[in-house]
Amino acid sequence: MSDLRTFFTNRRSLFLGRNSHIVGILNLTPDSFSDGGDYVDIKAASLHAHQMVQSGASIIDIGGESTRPGYDPVTVEEEIHRVVPFIKKIRPYTQALLSIDTSKSDVADAALKAGADIVNDVWGAQRDPNMAAVIASHGAACILMHNRPPEQAGCGKVMQSVRSFLMTSTKLVRQAGVRQDSIALDPGLGFGKTYEENWEIMRQLSDLKDLGYPILIGASRKSMLAKLLDRESPKSRLSGTLATTALAIQSGVDFIRVHDVLENADCAAVINHCLRYE
Repeated sequence: MSDLRTFFTNRRSLFLGRNSHIVGILNLTPDSFSDGGDYVDIKAASLHAHQMVQSGASIIDIGGESTRPGYDPVTVEEEIHRVVPFIKKIRPYTQALLSIDTSKSDVADAALKAGADIVNDVWGAQRDPNMAAVIASHGAACILMHNRPPEQAGCGKVMQSVRSFLMTSTKLVRQAGVRQDSIALDPGLGFGKTYEENWEIMRQLSDLKDLGYPILIGASRKSMLAKLLDRESPKSRLSGTLATTALAIQSGVDFIRVHDVLENADCAAVINHCLRYE
């Protein structure tokens, strides 16, 4: 392929354009919508992280606060207490990139000092005024997600909102000093969007490529699949998740954020081979 690029972090770079990368979700929370409570024990979390890397994850995305609808916010101190010991424990034992899923700059700063490589901010560095500066000060990479309050779902053209928001986010972090090749963008499925808007984004993923940054998609186990497939339990939505993974790769998405790494990595390997084999 001619579309060969890199996603730069201080630890190592990921090559893009030939294969889509799997981002494994690891929630160190008691209340996440899908796997809350599964990995609050640091030993269980470490084992699961190792299994995800062995199964094909290039990045482990670590969360210390649920972002599900109606979640209970936690303090900065509690979020740091959940994520930093885990990052310190696994950092010496893995070459996988570690991402901290937070919208708080103090949490991001502590996680990056502990060994994280990437900040994944569900508010695109727009909620915490210090976030962009923290990312830049560490020379870290970032994933910037589109978001808006639930009451704004269904208001206006969703793709226009996504593009405008993400352009503002990239401008913020670039002005703070973050490298252009250290930024990825996420349209934010399930965040401030209606059921119909989520599927509109899925159908138009390829349109986001002209923003000039790698794209991440996170449809794994989400309620858009529950409604379409009538699957109440999040863990019963694997087949639907695999379909979104295949569609995303066909649309040129670079990063696929998922709970079930092995199955999605297998799906990605087949699709990548068929589409990008030379």
